Amino acid sequence: MICPRCAYESVDKLYTSPVPGVWDVLQCQQCLYSWRTSEPDRRTKREAYPEEFKMTFEDIENAPEVPTIPPLVSKN
Repeated sequence: MICPRCAYESVDKLYTSPVPGVWDVLQCQQCLYSWRTSEPDRRTKREAYPEEFKMTFEDIENAPEVPTIPPLVSKN
């Protein structure tokens, strides 16, 4: 298994479907891309992943910063 976005060969399983065999959530250990195995090929397979979104190790190393996740907005 390789990462569809950066082609790194270390992918971890984060979650498994509560219904066995339906889907897994995987995450690349280099670029942190995550995907569900039930998603279409353009999200799960390197050869079908859109060229404009593919990354190299150099792209990752030279990224200015990883955006922070904003706090949740509560609805009162």
